[in-house]
Amino acid sequence: MQTQQKNNRLNRRNFIKTTSLGLGVGTLVPTWSSPSLAESKNPSSKLNIAHVGIAHQGAYSVQGCATENQIALCDVDESYLEAAKRDRPSAKLYTNFRDMLDELGDKLDAIVVATPDHTHAAIAIAGMKMGLHCYCEKPLAHDLYQIRQMRKVALEKNLCTQMGTQIHANDNYRRVVELIQSGAIGRVNDVKIWCQNRYVGVAKPATEKECPANLNWDAWLGPAKERKYDSRLVPGSWRFYWEFGNGAMGDMGCHYMDLPYWALQLDKTSPISVETTAPRPADPEICGYDLTSRYVFPSLDGGAPLTLSWQDGHARPEELVKYGVQNFGAGVLFFGTEGVLFANYDVHKLFPEEKYADFKAPAQTIPASLGHHAEWIDAIKRGLGASENSTTCRFEYSGKIAETVLLGCFAYRCGKKLEYDAETMTATNCPEASQYFKQYSRPGWEV
Repeated sequence: MQTQQKNNRLNRRNFIKTTSLGLGVGTLVPTWSSPSLAESKNPSSKLNIAHVGIAHQGAYSVQGCATENQIALCDVDESYLEAAKRDRPSAKLYTNFRDMLDELGDKLDAIVVATPDHTHAAIAIAGMKMGLHCYCEKPLAHDLYQIRQMRKVALEKNLCTQMGTQIHANDNYRRVVELIQSGAIGRVNDVKIWCQNRYVGVAKPATEKECPANLNWDAWLGPAKERKYDSRLVPGSWRFYWEFGNGAMGDMGCHYMDLPYWALQLDKTSPISVETTAPRPADPEICGYDLTSRYVFPSLDGGAPLTLSWQDGHARPEELVKYGVQNFGAGVLFFGTEGVLFANYDVHKLFPEEKYADFKAPAQTIPASLGHHAEWIDAIKRGLGASENSTTCRFEYSGKIAETVLLGCFAYRCGKKLEYDAETMTATNCPEASQYFKQYSRPGWEV
């Protein structure tokens, strides 16, 4: 029976691939520069997609994949499923992703994971092991080992993947990358990132309400240690607590680190050290806030190492006033040998202003995106798999950003500077960091 299901699944996916190729879409140009097959009205070219996590950020992905056959919706909160059913009456509904995969796995082509961070890896890997292409929210997973496993399975199964750093699809980021790579500000030796998000957790209440009847609490806990229902965590405040999230840095770090990673090709290397300082909450299960993380990356060109810093909450780079960008709630400053570049999601600016008054921007060489979800859908239909031509935030690229973000959080938890060896995934000066690099998973939830 399992063999028959596997054959049915492979036959369906080969049909979609060959049908898509038959529509005249080439395979020699990057995915994001060609018309999307999702725009085709041919029903046979549509993918069968399952969504796990359909509210909040998950709702954004449900809408982003609305061109396809969304045949399964899964969420631990039945109230979200009831609301979604009105818009997608033909979709099957689940509160447990395992039941969904058991029943529909042979009919699915892809899975979208938009659940709390601590459950990303278990769900995504279960789907990918069945051959499902995967779109997963940032920061991809909850520890370094999980990220490595997600990358490994995606490569082994040759799957199209995409991390949910949606701002990567915006034109502004593309123009910044072109400026940096054209040498507009010379050799970049320092990058400073800041984000005003400030997540402050609270201590557990002395008494607790009963778990709401609409919530599958065991499925929500996933790989975390068993505990009674905790109203502090749902629906979205789980980000404030280490067992489930990684504070503002875990939430927003991938979005802003994506820009220097892309512009400076930092995915070709890894940080060699990171140190994070901040006040410490009285309750150790509460994530840190007002963090300052300082990373050192080895040089890619034989010059001096690159320093990159992250600050959140009330922490800010001292240079903001000098460049008149102190009123921006978040952004990135690139410091080069010839000038400085400021960027956020929507705008960018070169300094000193008088030097760049008549500056002519380089030719636009990075094509516009189809859209972050559409790019992933298109790559699946064109059979691009895990190749470098697949998606702009495939797990091989985005997983390295997520790993760097989590390293900053783990350095804070260790309370010391970490000397990091990416090849062995160890902090050579801090053996106790291993408890964060690969964290506890409840039996049955290991990856």
